Amino acid sequence: MLLSDKFYSGRKLQTLVENQTSYTLNNAAMHIFETHQTADRILLQFDQPVLASMLQGKKVMHLRSKQAFDFLPGESLILPSDEVMCIDFPEANMDSPTKCMAMAISEDKIREVIMIMNETMPRSENQEWCFMDYNFHFTNDTGIYHILQRLLFLFTENHPAKDLFVDFMLKELIIRIMQAESKKIYTDQALHMNTSNRLAYVVNYIRKNLQQNLNVQDLSQKAYMSESNFHKVFKNELGISPVEFINNERIKLASSLLQDPNIKIKEVYMECGFESRSYFNRLFKRKKNISPKEFKDSVQN
Repeated sequence: MLLSDKFYSGRKLQTLVENQTSYTLNNAAMHIFETHQTADRILLQFDQPVLASMLQGKKVMHLRSKQAFDFLPGESLILPSDEVMCIDFPEANMDSPTKCMAMAISEDKIREVIMIMNETMPRSENQEWCFMDYNFHFTNDTGIYHILQRLLFLFTENHPAKDLFVDFMLKELIIRIMQAESKKIYTDQALHMNTSNRLAYVVNYIRKNLQQNLNVQDLSQKAYMSESNFHKVFKNELGISPVEFINNERIKLASSLLQDPNIKIKEVYMECGFESRSYFNRLFKRKKNISPKEFKDSVQN
């Protein structure tokens, strides 16, 4: 993500470690931190829930509930209010400073969005959307990336309606983050979830049967839902349609299989449930920005 020219023209570099530039609006505050030298065990804390997102460089994060982990560009982290972050900067220097965005969001705004989600985006098993699970560390998907880039611009823009613009973007951001969290739970923990959870059962079934002909009609029957309700609930909870999820899982499997030097591309696309090589090639290139052959050659060189 890129910082606007207005940010650089307005900020003052007062310290080489976690130099802070802040912008405050009604329901959120954005803080940009820059570090220009290596440092260890720097403490940081906010009195509201925070979305931290790396822009440049590398941090090592130490949190109470997790083992130390690298925090890299393209990744984000949700933290509760008053959480103490202990941060190392192993690679920061004057030519390549570490840059991070930390956006504090009011709990009232988060509750408002969750209420709207429960009214308009029903989940399976009569569950409700609830306050997001903190210390959720994730890689930004395309939607979240573009929202964060837009927010970086809006906070630094001198526009009379920017509070309103930011408010719209915050609602979408909260919804997408909660869907990303739900998707991660279903994809990472579905095997260990209660077998009565119909959506978890279907996710497991998809991952175990990628080579089969999978369609929404059959999957909805396995979930004991109507086809339209299954499609709606699946997309509400995971943020993508069942077909998109199936294709993502198939491409993930294909990426793994293509690393085997003894397997042919035809064998890969058939093993992953694709009926034609041309469709497999198009979808793989759209997801990976590289053809299956180019991917196979790159991992073997």
